[in-house]
Amino acid sequence: MRTMDLKRRINHMLLTPLIKLMLFAIWRTCRVVKLVGEQHTTTVSSRGKAFIPCYWHQHHLFCTWYTKGLIKRGLKIGFLISPSVDGEIPANLARSWGGEVIRGSTTRTGAQAMRDMYNLVVKQGVSPVTTSDGPQGPLHVFKIGDILLSQFTQAPLLPLAYAAEKAWRIKSWDRFIIPKPFSRIAIVIGPPLTIPKGLLTEDLEPLRLQMENTLKQLTQQAQDALN
Repeated sequence: MRTMDLKRRINHMLLTPLIKLMLFAIWRTCRVVKLVGEQHTTTVSSRGKAFIPCYWHQHHLFCTWYTKGLIKRGLKIGFLISPSVDGEIPANLARSWGGEVIRGSTTRTGAQAMRDMYNLVVKQGVSPVTTSDGPQGPLHVFKIGDILLSQFTQAPLLPLAYAAEKAWRIKSWDRFIIPKPFSRIAIVIGPPLTIPKGLLTEDLEPLRLQMENTLKQLTQQAQDALN
């Protein structure tokens, strides 16, 4: 991880409270009117073992709001955050919520990040939040990393999605969604799926596609819940 120079330190000191204020404003002015599938979270959390919340990269804002709420319930939730200097702000935010921070990237430090997450899941019982098409896309393509992590750790995947009544979409690869103030929000949680041990690589592809389709269906379900 790179060391921050004085200019970057000052920028981070200024940006961190601004981002906290922005998140606070979005989370407080918007209203979650539908929370569908909460029983699935109850099922996996009641086992006393780790699970793997997973959602599309564009759904960060309110899926993070939901997983952040799980920390308040006493669950150990971890966040995979870039090891670069730019990852310092989200890492500090995650720590301020009481979350565990895994510094790594599936593109730059994939093997090390996978080992770190495996140790957190198996040895410490931390549930690592993952963005299943991140960090660089393609959009809405469920990557194999979550499948492998579930297979290695036997922690179930817990798919999440949300929709906003009114939102801006950033012109980025993920079409990141920012709900407009006072929008109604719907969050949908799907049934958990644990990837069996012993499957060959070619046997994992149908399960990867299953999870990809599940997240797409949950997204549509969240949108329909607001109509």
